[in-house]
Amino acid sequence: MSDPIRVLLADDHAVVRAGIRQFLEQADDIIVVAEADDGEMARELVTQHKPDVAVLDIQMPKATGIEVTRWVRANHRDVGVLILTAYDDDPYVMAVLQAGANGYILKTASPANILQAVRDVHEGKSALDPAVTARLMNQIAGRTTPDQMSFESLTERELEVLALAGKGYTNKAIGMQLGISDRTVQGHLAKTYHKLDANSRTEAVMKAVSLGLISAEISD
Repeated sequence: MSDPIRVLLADDHAVVRAGIRQFLEQADDIIVVAEADDGEMARELVTQHKPDVAVLDIQMPKATGIEVTRWVRANHRDVGVLILTAYDDDPYVMAVLQAGANGYILKTASPANILQAVRDVHEGKSALDPAVTARLMNQIAGRTTPDQMSFESLTERELEVLALAGKGYTNKAIGMQLGISDRTVQGHLAKTYHKLDANSRTEAVMKAVSLGLISAEISD
């Protein structure tokens, strides 16, 4: 049996944390290694425990989930970030993805969907709540002006990698499909992030779909 997914849970409501922790730890493959009730503590515990996935609320004292996400991306790139929040407002979703979050799930989602989101983020996939996906697509498309269309062209291989990422494949699975190494896949993804001015896999896929570069087959 593989090691369990080590999760940091950050939410400023103790009752909410307790409820989330309870159903997370009912899964055999997930363990909560630390809890934080504010953003500053979340950053300290990420450094201390180096979890596989940080599950963060957006609105927290001392530092928001968006600020913590941006800090994690700058200092602990191996830690996956899943935003678990009650807020489904488009500006929050966009800000979180631009900060580099790997997933965005609403607290109204079923426990099974939240568990799967944790697993997907751990595996390097994107995890976006179906309730906000369509609106977010429209939001990105609406913000894409002709000036923003003038990006550096993606190569055929970069488009292949991004299309598979959009279908939910991990770097390893993409490499197996294309006959290249995980490291090469990561290199191609890094180049697409730069060319599309994206900070996360989900944001890059969303932008590529809105620009018509790949088809809209995004994994929930």
